[in-house]
Amino acid sequence: MKKTIAFILRGKGKNIRNGWWVMIFLFLLAGFLFPLILLADSYDFELSVWLQTGIIALVTILCQTMRGKPLMEISGSINKVWWKELFIGLLLGAVLMLLPALILMAAGVVRWQLNYISAPVFLQGLILMMGVAMAEELLFRGFLFQRLVAAFGTWPAQLMTAAMFLLTHLDKDGMTGFTGAVAGVNIFIASILFGRAFLKSKNLAMPFSLHFMANVMQGPVLGFGVSGDQEQGLLKPLLSETSRWLSGGNFGLEASPVALILLIIITSSPYFRTITKREGMV
Repeated sequence: MKKTIAFILRGKGKNIRNGWWVMIFLFLLAGFLFPLILLADSYDFELSVWLQTGIIALVTILCQTMRGKPLMEISGSINKVWWKELFIGLLLGAVLMLLPALILMAAGVVRWQLNYISAPVFLQGLILMMGVAMAEELLFRGFLFQRLVAAFGTWPAQLMTAAMFLLTHLDKDGMTGFTGAVAGVNIFIASILFGRAFLKSKNLAMPFSLHFMANVMQGPVLGFGVSGDQEQGLLKPLLSETSRWLSGGNFGLEASPVALILLIIITSSPYFRTITKREGMV
């Protein structure tokens, strides 16, 4: 009986199996978040994105410490390659939103006018987008994703985290009808793209910067909604009422079929060739 339990709990080298680490991570995360959610509901305060980021980081540190592994295993070593991949992610994130916006403008679906917002308002938008990208990438491409890859392989981990990523967006405004369907597919595939960015680089620099810049370009710059949340941008989009299904409407470019096509092209690009086995994640 003891041998059976030991076999279930531990793999090679007497280490706890990666599947159990996934459960430990989720248990600890729930243990920290649920009481705060209840307190926020009772005392009517907002559980800010930066507080959520801090909790995810804390649980990540705890799990890595219990595993006896360095935190750099999660984030990647910060060196010249890390900064290069951060820059590449920023470029790809900008293209991901700017190109479909230009296509929609050329088709007469959208045009812009200057939106005179103050520097503090723009900076606030940048800080919010940074917090969102940091929280979501640390959660969905950090400890959880890396243990899932080690336990089940690349594509099962990709599909599981993409499903979880989509679930966190289902309560957003506008997730109904055709717009909601396109947005759902877009969000699911975007998670696959961010996962491929991590698997290519073995660090969080590229998926974080890609995610961050896509949101910044979509909201604080072009003025679209970001996953249904309305943001003030440097520009104000004027949408054609007869073609809102093509632009994504109030939900944002994430719900645009044009943006979805570009996302699929970038995600399937040979540039994001990744490992197909569990190598490098033990």
